[in-house]
Amino acid sequence: MSTFNAYTEFLRLWGTVDDLEHGSAVLQWDQETYMPSQGAAARGKILATLAGIHHDKMVAAELSDAIAAAQEEVAPDSVEAAQVRTAKIEVERELKIPAKLAMDLAEAESAGLVAWQQARAEADFSSFQTELELLVQLNRDKAAALADGGSAYDAMLNLYEAGTTEAELVPMFAELRNVLAPLMREVAEQAPVDESPAQGYFDPAAQQQFCKMIAAKMGYDFDGGRLDKTTHPFCTTFGHGDIRITWRWQESDIRPAMYGVMHEAGHGLYEQGLPAGWARSPLWKASGLGMHESQSRMWENMVGRSEPFWQWAMPHFQKAFPEKAGLRVAQMFPALNTCKPSLIRVEADEATYNLHVAVRFEIERQLFAGSVTVRDLPELWDQTYQDLLGVRAQSVSDGVLQDIHWAMGAFGYFPTYSIGNLVCAQLFEQASADLGDLDGSLARGDFQPLLQWLRTHVHQHGRRFSTKELVEKATGKPLSALPLLRHLTSLAERVYGVSASLQGS
Repeated sequence: MSTFNAYTEFLRLWGTVDDLEHGSAVLQWDQETYMPSQGAAARGKILATLAGIHHDKMVAAELSDAIAAAQEEVAPDSVEAAQVRTAKIEVERELKIPAKLAMDLAEAESAGLVAWQQARAEADFSSFQTELELLVQLNRDKAAALADGGSAYDAMLNLYEAGTTEAELVPMFAELRNVLAPLMREVAEQAPVDESPAQGYFDPAAQQQFCKMIAAKMGYDFDGGRLDKTTHPFCTTFGHGDIRITWRWQESDIRPAMYGVMHEAGHGLYEQGLPAGWARSPLWKASGLGMHESQSRMWENMVGRSEPFWQWAMPHFQKAFPEKAGLRVAQMFPALNTCKPSLIRVEADEATYNLHVAVRFEIERQLFAGSVTVRDLPELWDQTYQDLLGVRAQSVSDGVLQDIHWAMGAFGYFPTYSIGNLVCAQLFEQASADLGDLDGSLARGDFQPLLQWLRTHVHQHGRRFSTKELVEKATGKPLSALPLLRHLTSLAERVYGVSASLQGS
């Protein structure tokens, strides 16, 4: 078989696997947006069936043989070699997971999502406990299959950011806590920021129109996507040309909707920027969820909360919400850059956000070490929040039930949020240096220079390189927490007049 035919056959088989993944994504998106509640059981069976077919296709000798044939014939260090190498890693991982476990997981995740939605709405953890216990056990079984005798939690972490280990994350979170926790305490002694510029009554329809305008201005292509409401916002991909985002809102505060949409649109821009010619191939994905999160956080925080952005956005904001006609950028900026303990991760300020992630990291470590049980989680959650942020939820809906991830079986996902924050700050520092007058372009509402820089340094590479490799290629430096800590301490000084000392800054 010639090189061309071997590689073409490999891509043909992989395309079928990719189609099954995206077919499941369509059903999962529908389940979280429009599916009637009575469809939950049937949807779980359908997703389980598709998971079984996907597993069978992945472990089929036909695909392994095609990968081996293509691997023998592609040029080393080529894109084609990266495609084959990436596929081989995924197939070898899938071969470790029994077909029944893959199907059981898909059905449990579907049931877990519905149970979580109801439990969250009713603030009743007990109505979700059984489903969560099953999800934890199935994921422990999955981790055991993948770990080959190693750390179960490391096996879960590697599903979302390859090469990440618990041992690596412990000092990373310690470094963040050591700067951010004292900073938070110092800020707490200062006069509170006036948040009224971002508060009031905001008509949901006007919010949607305003947020869609910003997403489109950022570069998100609504001809290749759409915006729909959901319980917990997310971005999902069905294939090239169909990248969808979701949102939720509060009538009394513009921030959840606006920054939720900018966040998800940032994810969408990454997906829309992947090379079209690689669609339905192993490399047509992000390098990892840490890099994916860096893209969403960059648009949400580095851009959306900045003074230059609001120099452009303020007239549009006042047009959408006329009662804010007299508002000035100097008033809005502090309201968008507060630093205070809170309960809800997705609505947390930049400075405390990583403490929210640290809570989840600590709990997941204990859960997979077997030192705590699902029954322990509500109290453990509240106590860990009390220890790290000094706050305690009055309802499980604002506590252990606030996130969708465990209902989806996504254990090991949360740390990628903090990895993404580190990546975001380091990339944005470099983009600012390379582009020269990034502030000026943002103030004019010209987001193309930043988007094109990201297209060049991140998006066009898909999954060819790891997150750490992409960061080093783009910035010339290994990934570090210092750019993020510089950014956050600078904000605290500007908004609250406090400062923190950073070694190596």
